[in-house]
Amino acid sequence: MALKNTYLIELLETVKKRNQGEPEFIQAVTEVIETLEPVIDKRPDFVEAGVMERIVEPERQIIFRVPWVDDNGKVQVNRGFRVQFNSAIGPYKGGIRLHPSVYIGIIKFLGFEQVFKNSLTTLPMGGGKGGSDFDPKGKSDGEVMRFCQSFMTELSKHIGADTDVPAGDIGTGAREVGYMFGQYKRLRNEFTGVLTGKGLTYGGSLARKEATGYGLCYFTNEMLKANGKSFEGKTVVVSGSGNVAIYATEKATELGAKVVALSDSNGYIYDPDGIDLACVKQLKEVERKRIKEYVATHPNATYTEGCKGIWTIKCDIALPCATQNEIDGESAEILVKNGCWCVSEGANMPSTPEAINTYLSNGLLYGPAKAANAGGVATSGLEMSQNSERLSWSFEEVDAKLHGIMVSIFKACDDAAREYGMEGNYMAGANIAGFLKVAEAMKAQGCV
Repeated sequence: MALKNTYLIELLETVKKRNQGEPEFIQAVTEVIETLEPVIDKRPDFVEAGVMERIVEPERQIIFRVPWVDDNGKVQVNRGFRVQFNSAIGPYKGGIRLHPSVYIGIIKFLGFEQVFKNSLTTLPMGGGKGGSDFDPKGKSDGEVMRFCQSFMTELSKHIGADTDVPAGDIGTGAREVGYMFGQYKRLRNEFTGVLTGKGLTYGGSLARKEATGYGLCYFTNEMLKANGKSFEGKTVVVSGSGNVAIYATEKATELGAKVVALSDSNGYIYDPDGIDLACVKQLKEVERKRIKEYVATHPNATYTEGCKGIWTIKCDIALPCATQNEIDGESAEILVKNGCWCVSEGANMPSTPEAINTYLSNGLLYGPAKAANAGGVATSGLEMSQNSERLSWSFEEVDAKLHGIMVSIFKACDDAAREYGMEGNYMAGANIAGFLKVAEAMKAQGCV
């Protein structure tokens, strides 16, 4: 999509110059700016108030070293990050990613996306993100604990229940959140809802583990219904095998679909009989094993090294739930050629710009990440509410609220796309709906 608005063209050039060497962040900003052109044409007051220049610049970027001692008594040093991107509508909210690929550009892209995603949930949460290039894979519990305690020793100076509320992400599960929460409590001598994704025994919310995957399917189901379709009887390919992928598989199956593939960072499995989710849960949640172990007990299933090939499997619906830019233009073309007519994103920005252009130009139903995977942070917001009120809701109560939020997110995307003459373009609708709430709040609060 080529920009025509001179102001936005110059703004995007400034972003590129200021953030050289950060392609993921530039990609995320470009996508949003391109779809906001009709809004800026209609609302010059946002330009006058400097909203656009401010919304692409984080309020605060924190980088710190994380020293920790491994099991051999050797000091290791990682780099920690927290980007507090925008607090116009609430305290910063966003996960902590632990992965060797993490650097400031990844964290900024995730934080930027989080601003719009959190806005769409209708809950009072700003956008932020954090992480480290620490890799928890292959580390002992003691090593993970020592890293998390060191990480939180610095991070605790910058977060709080009403300031910035981190959560889990890739590499940061219940174990890591527990260690971080324990260290925060120890340092601050207070028990507050400073982290979400906590264990159920110390302030966590039921349905949080399931929330992103379930929410993805709730959003996708609304999109399908609005276009006269459903999950019933459809073949689905899901990438990944973490919480998002597992619970997207569970909910898609409940809605009548057959999920035939899952993956991890080494390769993917294909089971024409439909994925045996109980086996996957045992392997990934209990035994922490690789997905290839699945084929040992399922003779009709096959395992293939490498992840890209998963998108060559014929399907009606693709749910990418692994990582950013996992579907490129070539993979998108193969999906279309093989008859896929819906892509809905459980991971953050899993499709490249070329892939998105392929979806839209071929008329696929496309659920963008910032809308489709907002169920996780929405339930984190519900966990924050429960912590504030010292309450604990049942699984059914949380799930019902999550379902209602995802239905409202789809409606907001659909309505915004229609209002600005882009009916059916839910990516544009998500960007516009998310932006307008934040922009109005920023304008009302003055030049801050």
